[in-house]
Amino acid sequence: MFVLDTLTHRLKRGCETMAYPQGPAPALPDRHGGTLRVEAAKCPAGCDQCLEVCPTEAIIQPRGKGISLDLGRCLFCAECVNACPHGAITQTGDHRMAVRRREDLVLGAPGHEEVRLAAALDEKLRRLFGRSLRLRQVSAGGDGSVEADLNVLGTIGWDLGRFGIQFVASPRHADGLVITGPVSRNMELALRKTWEAVPEPKIVIAVGTCAISGGPFAGSPEVRNGAASIVPVDLFIPGWPPHPLTILDGLLRVLGRLGNDQAPR
Repeated sequence: MFVLDTLTHRLKRGCETMAYPQGPAPALPDRHGGTLRVEAAKCPAGCDQCLEVCPTEAIIQPRGKGISLDLGRCLFCAECVNACPHGAITQTGDHRMAVRRREDLVLGAPGHEEVRLAAALDEKLRRLFGRSLRLRQVSAGGDGSVEADLNVLGTIGWDLGRFGIQFVASPRHADGLVITGPVSRNMELALRKTWEAVPEPKIVIAVGTCAISGGPFAGSPEVRNGAASIVPVDLFIPGWPPHPLTILDGLLRVLGRLGNDQAPR
């Protein structure tokens, strides 16, 4: 009877997996402002209020003129948004922020006020990985927050497996790595060996501010300031931690699995 009751209850609930990307993306929670937009032209010379409140020095003021903001170092605390009296830094509410090149996370230059979103892998790699991508996750000193959001993607609401993307236990069975954490000194060798064990061709995805730049731990002698200092990175997904939707968007974007309405801006 217990099994029958369970099956009946499950059937009554129906399909709980979200329609995205065939349907609209789920809304971000109110506390999540999405990616940022930086309009350096609005920033007068001599104003440094945003620099004073940024906890990770993600904001740069070259020669005292304008500003640049590095999303790869940003904790998305919104302190700069609240401190700026000129509206030069604003939250967009957009979950999309994954990029292929590290420099594309630096905002503020004319024409680059917003993130230049990731392009898909080349045709050969899309043929290999587009329908079946196996990833080995490496927590290289992570605090568990990004790892938790990666786990969320495996739940019934997100169902990452429907896209042919799965996490595997052995790097020898993987097509690439997903790296979280700032890469602590004690994890450096383990990360190198894990990367070497993945057969060619392979991809590497750095997820979270710590994995991109070291985050709040950057500069510490105990960390290596992100994955790119150890292995070549093909996709950067910023956030502290990134929302599961941001991670999913990055994975689908690099595999060329998004429709025209979700094309890069």
